[in-house]
Amino acid sequence: MKSIEEINELAKWCLNCKLKPCSKVGCPMQTNIPEFIEKIKTGEYEEAYKILVDNNLFSHVCSLVCPQEEQCEAKCVRAIKQTPTKIGELEQFINEWALQNQINYKIANSEKNGKKVAIIGSGPAGIECAIELLKKGYEVTIFEKDENPGGILYYGIPDFRLPKTIVANIIEKIKQMGAILKTNIEFGKDITIESLKKEFDSIFIGIGATQAMLYSLTDQKLNTVFPSDVFLKAYNENQFLKNLGKVVVIGGGNVAMDAARVALKMGAESVKILYRRDEAHMPARKVELKEAIEDGVEFVPLTRVISANLENGKMASLNCVKTEIVEGKAVDLEKTEFIVPADNVVFAIGLKPEKSVLEKQGIVLNDWGMVQIDENGMTNLEGVFAGGDVTESKSTVCRALAAGKRAANGIDKMFENLEKKEN
Repeated sequence: MKSIEEINELAKWCLNCKLKPCSKVGCPMQTNIPEFIEKIKTGEYEEAYKILVDNNLFSHVCSLVCPQEEQCEAKCVRAIKQTPTKIGELEQFINEWALQNQINYKIANSEKNGKKVAIIGSGPAGIECAIELLKKGYEVTIFEKDENPGGILYYGIPDFRLPKTIVANIIEKIKQMGAILKTNIEFGKDITIESLKKEFDSIFIGIGATQAMLYSLTDQKLNTVFPSDVFLKAYNENQFLKNLGKVVVIGGGNVAMDAARVALKMGAESVKILYRRDEAHMPARKVELKEAIEDGVEFVPLTRVISANLENGKMASLNCVKTEIVEGKAVDLEKTEFIVPADNVVFAIGLKPEKSVLEKQGIVLNDWGMVQIDENGMTNLEGVFAGGDVTESKSTVCRALAAGKRAANGIDKMFENLEKKEN
């Protein structure tokens, strides 16, 4: 953590702009960024912390995993001609200061309004929707298919990027607010829209994107090819995979960086990230690539994996081809085929929602396979809302939070309109 002197210098860089583009345009949660930084300038750290968590209980999480350089910092006025204010570092400092000083800020609930809402999925979107509804006086029950709540925060992001204690702290706070959590309950199997409507007045779906995007490397089924979510979950549950040998990760996003670093921590002999585009066109944050390389991961850009070669029924290597970027697209170069040794492969080229599960519930999907919602987050089914990775691809944690908040406001607005009609 930076010293007080260093933090004060970073805070002074903020101009406290009247238009606040960092907050109003750059931050999906519209955190009061200049306000909390002003409190840092005057040494009022606890007040700064209250400003952050009152708007976003996930503030500490966002400071650690969100791409500030693409969101709030990208919209900083300073960024036009100079370097932007280091908003992420300031936010992280305040949250860690509050943790060290045992500052426990409680969010007040409104009086119960008699309405009950079911939240399906305990990832960022689901929990944020629950928080906003609890604030407004709703009774909230969260259903989670896994043993531990937290979704991607618990099972998808490694502890060296996001300590599990931070996630546990958020879960504890929503319990204190009155949320009921029910784990090991799967949507489409243990609960359905129909069954939940018998008990609840509204439903929010935040099940994320859980179906890995893969392509075939060989005609044979191999137990050495892993989807990124399965690979990361094994690490996060301390179920380390053994004898990984030479690992190749296919992809160029933050998940690919996480999977590569996790492979090394699980004992891989070597790890390569093969990505069909160059560094300039990769979606991963620069800091994530830098840290992966520092850990010992080899990054091989402009490379497309075509197929796998087997020896005695086991993976031995990958057939690859070099590419070039033409009008933003990766195009294969003729006569550039080469082989990369590989014992295990991890696909990190994206996840998508489970189409069959959603469609069986009567939920309409758009052309990209995402749940179709209106401006309030409602699906085609009356009273059923959705948000997060299930409604948009490549969503950040902060964008998922914003979707959860938008849906909570949509649910509240729906009941307000119904009440007006009845009166």
